Amino acid sequence: MKKIFILIMVALLPLVANADAVEINGIYYNLDNEAKTAEVTQNPNQYSDAVNIPASVTYEGNEFSVTSIGEYAFSGCLDMTSVTIPESVTTIGECAFYACYGLTTVTIPNSVTTIGFAAFCYCTSLTSVTIGNGVTSTGEAAFSYCYGLTSITIPESMTTISHQAFCYCTSLISVTIPNSVTSIGDGAFSDCI
Repeated sequence: MKKIFILIMVALLPLVANADAVEINGIYYNLDNEAKTAEVTQNPNQYSDAVNIPASVTYEGNEFSVTSIGEYAFSGCLDMTSVTIPESVTTIGECAFYACYGLTTVTIPNSVTTIGFAAFCYCTSLTSVTIGNGVTSTGEAAFSYCYGLTSITIPESMTTISHQAFCYCTSLISVTIPNSVTSIGDGAFSDCI
């Protein structure tokens, strides 16, 4: 049921783009003027090639720290090949990179504590993922259907591997799980043949 919901949401992405987002150097942000923080959000024309997210941005004379990658921010960006996530980011939202078929490698910095539901689901070309030491758990299906993923090293900070976190990672041949992990969810590695 969740899979069908996700597919419907991806189809509706152009309809839910945030009208209040501002574009700064090719990246769209939702700005919080009170907290002086910025959240990366959807680009109505989609992101492509290599995307380098800065640690901070300036808009109308004010500086904002980039602290999160919002829900569906890069979802369906078929031509995006890589993304650089700065140490200022603490949260990666639900379906943030869903179906980014061209994405090959991701390094999640130590500052990130939360990876949302299906954040990297269907990143079929993803071969390498480095998960930073700040992550304690991931949302369900965070890396599911990443057919090209061959190895995973779970950081010492992680205590829970969520339900279906790496299911259908059919090329997976090596997983390193530290002693800190106390819970592995149902189907976490199902169909990793």
